Amino acid sequence: MTRIYKLESLNEKILTSIHTLFPQLTQFSPLPDRKVLQAIIDSPTTSLWIAEDEKFKTVGMLNLAIYRTTTGIHAWIEDVVVDKDARKRGIATQLTLAAVEYAREAGAKAVSLTSRPEREAANQLYQKLGFSIVDTNLYRMNLK
Repeated sequence: MTRIYKLESLNEKILTSIHTLFPQLTQFSPLPDRKVLQAIIDSPTTSLWIAEDEKFKTVGMLNLAIYRTTTGIHAWIEDVVVDKDARKRGIATQLTLAAVEYAREAGAKAVSLTSRPEREAANQLYQKLGFSIVDTNLYRMNLK
C-alpha cells in the first residue's frame, strides 16, 4: 500500500529521501536544500507531494503549482520522480491523481505538465490518465 500526501513539514528523513530521489530526476540542477524545500512547503502556490511505501520509505515525489491569472486558476505539475526500484507499481499514477484532485478542489480549470519525448512510459501514463497533447509552442528564456 502506498501512502500519498502533501508535505506539511520537513524533517531529516524526508530531506534525505528527497536527496536520494532527486538525482533520478535530473543531474542538471543542484540538490534542493532545506531552505528551498521549506519555501515550497510554506508557499501558498506550491506544494510537494510524497509517496511512501508500506515501510514508510519515500519512493516518489511531485511538485504542484496552483496560481491565479486574469484568465483563471491554473495548475502545473513539475518534477515527478519515482524511485527506480519502485517503478511499475502505479506510484506515479497515484501521485498525479492526488495532485489533480487537489488542483480541482482549488478551482483550477486545467492541470498542465510537460514531459520529454524520450520519457515514453511517462508520456503514455499521462495520456492514459486523460492528459492530452496541446498544440502550442513552449518558449523558455534561460536566466542563469
